[in-house]
Amino acid sequence: MKEDYLISSETGKKLFRNIKGLPIIDYHCHLSPKEIYQDRPFNNIGEMWLGGDHYKWRLMRAFGVDEVYITGNASWRDKFQKFAETIAFAAGNPLYHWTQMELSLYFGIEQPLSGERAEEIWNKANLMISEQKLSPRKLITMSNVEYIATTDDINDSLEYHQKIRDDASFSTTVVPSFRIDNLLLIRREGYREYIGRLSEVSGITIDSLKSLQNALCNRLDFFAENGCKFTDVGIEYFPDRIGDEDEAWSAFSKALAGQTVTDEEFHGFLGYIYVFLASEYRRRNMVMQWHLSVKRSANGAMFRKIGADCGGDCIGDVIKGDHIIRILDAIDSDGGLPVTILYTLNPTSAPALSAIAGSFRNVICGAAWWFCDHKRGIEEQLNVVAQTGHIGTFLGMLTDSRSFLSYARHDYFRRIICNLIGEWVDCGEFADYKYAEKLAQNICYKNIRKLIGG
Repeated sequence: MKEDYLISSETGKKLFRNIKGLPIIDYHCHLSPKEIYQDRPFNNIGEMWLGGDHYKWRLMRAFGVDEVYITGNASWRDKFQKFAETIAFAAGNPLYHWTQMELSLYFGIEQPLSGERAEEIWNKANLMISEQKLSPRKLITMSNVEYIATTDDINDSLEYHQKIRDDASFSTTVVPSFRIDNLLLIRREGYREYIGRLSEVSGITIDSLKSLQNALCNRLDFFAENGCKFTDVGIEYFPDRIGDEDEAWSAFSKALAGQTVTDEEFHGFLGYIYVFLASEYRRRNMVMQWHLSVKRSANGAMFRKIGADCGGDCIGDVIKGDHIIRILDAIDSDGGLPVTILYTLNPTSAPALSAIAGSFRNVICGAAWWFCDHKRGIEEQLNVVAQTGHIGTFLGMLTDSRSFLSYARHDYFRRIICNLIGEWVDCGEFADYKYAEKLAQNICYKNIRKLIGG
């Protein structure tokens, strides 16, 4: 991979040389803390690359690869072969960029992956995996990762976070994030059992709205004790109203009794819990993240056969700005907003979301997310924030990934942002190189470092 890969601006090349060695802070990802703690060496690049990576699964399905080579029982070698055949023709897809970058950064392999080269690259990569005993921690250390915030259900025991914290041999900070999706989805099958588990782990019998709130505060305190700085929600629904206490309890009690909860009741409950939890996040100095406009498990047949997070999610409808404003304004009026990061999977809503964020203190637009996480999408998101907000507050990149090789995405982002700032400098739109250099450093590292403390 060339030093100036993706960078055409001469000033951008200079900026990238200045910031490429900065540590990585991955403040939102889906890495397994258990796998980080156990640190088992990978057996081969197929397992390392294709196990659980629904980005690659989707691409292979789009290319017509049979499911047996994706989530089926084919060998890792055969799965790798099918991925190699797929990626060779994936021009313009970020996975093509990431694949070549990961081969270069982690294995020193500069040939592009293809079906014809699959055997050679399989052997070269596996030799390095075997000789160096490449494992989750080694890949994290090779990537210069300073801080990782995983994504964890509120009922999680956090035992592996605690074990990692107590292991002095590993210097990277690994902390949980408070993910509330399963709490909010009161119409999902098994919800009563989920709340029973929340009662058990919190030590609070949940038989009222107040006891639910007490249990949530108990879990927030537990997560905070274990280093939690970030909270998150990524359900496909967003509240269009805020129910009062009686309405929220009515919906919640119906869910516990297995009764039907109407759309109006569901949204009233969501709005009430959003406002309540935001105030608790603020009290604990936690960051609130909203992942918006996602449609989960669009392919029902695939969901029933394989399960969630298998590559069946997609871009959701635009959420009405009035609904987002209503919730933000209610939280702000209830004592002020915690630091809030807004992500959208629907790129058409990015300008409106940026304008909404600018109307409230402590609200920031996040990185281009998922289906927007490609060269054009990243550039568009940066331009929207620059034009309608303040790019100087941007928090930079995150992996949002289950793959331990995904830290190449930070290098990808850093090349793109340096090229963009460099173009502004070269054409005279941003005149002071000294501040261009500081801006790149802040976006790629210092802003998020300051937010988490340090």
